[in-house]
Amino acid sequence: MSSDPVDYGRLDAGRDCNYWTLDPTLRYEARRVLPEGEREWSLDTLSAFGDAVGHGFADRSDRIDRHPPELHTYDADGEVVNEVEYHPDQFENERVAYDEFRLTHDAFHAPPGREERAGFTHTLFMQALLSYADVGFTCPASMTTGAAVALEAADETDDPVLGEYFRRLTSADYDDHIEGAMFLTEKQGGSDVGTNEVRAEPREDGTYALHGEKWFCSNIDAQGALVLARTPDAPEGTAGLSLFLVPREVDGERNDALFRRLKDKLGTLSVPTGEIEYRGATGYLVGEEGAGFKLMAEMMNYERLTNATGALGVMGRALLEAKVRAADREAFGKRLDEHALMRRDLAELTVEYEAAAAFSFEAARQYDEWKRGDAGPDSDAFKLFRLLVPVAKYRTARDSVSVASYCMEVLGGNGYVRDATTPRLLRDTQVLPIWEGASNVISLDVLRVLNREAAHEALFPFVEDLLAVEHDALAALADEVRGSFRDLQTALGTLATEDADYAQYHAKELADLIYDVVAAALLVSEADTELGNGDARKALVAELFVDEHLRADGTRGIASGGRFGDEHFDALARYASVDPGVLDGAAAPADD
Repeated sequence: MSSDPVDYGRLDAGRDCNYWTLDPTLRYEARRVLPEGEREWSLDTLSAFGDAVGHGFADRSDRIDRHPPELHTYDADGEVVNEVEYHPDQFENERVAYDEFRLTHDAFHAPPGREERAGFTHTLFMQALLSYADVGFTCPASMTTGAAVALEAADETDDPVLGEYFRRLTSADYDDHIEGAMFLTEKQGGSDVGTNEVRAEPREDGTYALHGEKWFCSNIDAQGALVLARTPDAPEGTAGLSLFLVPREVDGERNDALFRRLKDKLGTLSVPTGEIEYRGATGYLVGEEGAGFKLMAEMMNYERLTNATGALGVMGRALLEAKVRAADREAFGKRLDEHALMRRDLAELTVEYEAAAAFSFEAARQYDEWKRGDAGPDSDAFKLFRLLVPVAKYRTARDSVSVASYCMEVLGGNGYVRDATTPRLLRDTQVLPIWEGASNVISLDVLRVLNREAAHEALFPFVEDLLAVEHDALAALADEVRGSFRDLQTALGTLATEDADYAQYHAKELADLIYDVVAAALLVSEADTELGNGDARKALVAELFVDEHLRADGTRGIASGGRFGDEHFDALARYASVDPGVLDGAAAPADD
């Protein structure tokens, strides 16, 4: 963290700047979760990438949003061509991401000058920075990496066809690189993937012919999509689904599919989402028949993480726009960020962002630890990532909508017009609660993880370790969080004795409680570390988060006598370091 407050008043807007150097939250989490041997290389790369996204990428993304992709299903002679026309800026953004900064390469192959491949956490920080400019771009980017994850999990990287697909997905040569996609959704089932009906008929040459419709196909013209389909005599439900690579072209000829139309979406306009009818399209089986849903889950675990980091990028950019305006705009005789209520708002929003970043990148760290160690389903890392990933996806998506909406409000009427960045941030982030499973679907997955994989067995000691603080100044706060942790344990015990409908009814409350307790514990642990470095800022962050989410106050803070967010504005909203001596008077309840 920087010792002096960030001077947002020196900026005119949240562009033409380095998003990495302007985001102390991301930088802090990177230093916390990245492995020591990878950290400095990653930090240097992320700084350069944050500069590239802030200078050029963001402006190009705005133009792409004004000139989104167009579908040409037929040519002048009525022949099916399935061509998507893009603004030229799209290709430059792809070149910068995939070639210059090796977005999908470094998690699978050693980067230049290194002997080992990077962890997925490094790529996820890049995804967060991309989302400062365009959440839509992160969709094909995450599916490209996710497709490679699925192929690697299926042990198909040496297959003549699938291995070549994997090689090109992970290439750092833009002329050779291809994008991936996953097509799950069908009209009749939506999130109920077990009702999927697309058929895959085996051919004598070992390929399959796919027939049927896919209803929501993002990155519709990807050079190859991973598609769930049902083989003959397969059982009903997800157990009967197999996974297929369906290329856009086979032997230089268009595969037998029809791109019906593109969806007229609210946001994420840079990624074309549409409907596909397969008419005997050639597909290549990935893994074994009947293993499709399991392999798709490998892809989805990663993409739920990118959904969370996408939410972080939106929150970071929205806060940047709001803080710049509040530092520049005067109203009623002083700057907006000199008014107590605005200072409170910006402080609280910053704390929400820091909690989201701590939780999301802890989930990423556990995911990476599982991937690197090749640990089985009984490992703590597996249980923790399987629990933390859906919770992170669920909560950050919803919080990003709230943060983007309020930051638009900070800009007033100017923030509502399309000339500003904030309307697109709000339009784009509305999809995050839907992508990779809507909130109800995600909260039910949390129940499944606790029931089937006993994730609580890893969660309980993990939280206890986080709350084992060394500094006496944090003891009372840690005890408060420990009390909420006991409430969580009570809730889990209650759900274990009730029927499935009761558990389902309370699933979202449970997901929120897990998030609040774990996020608070992470912030307390971070505060303990930073106190050892002579900085009490994180202690203030943890205090305000606990006050907002874990304390009960019937007067909503009005009778507390506190103005916590206002009094500590420079520390909370502008990231100024804080002398630990301030904690002697900082433990009073903050205003809700």
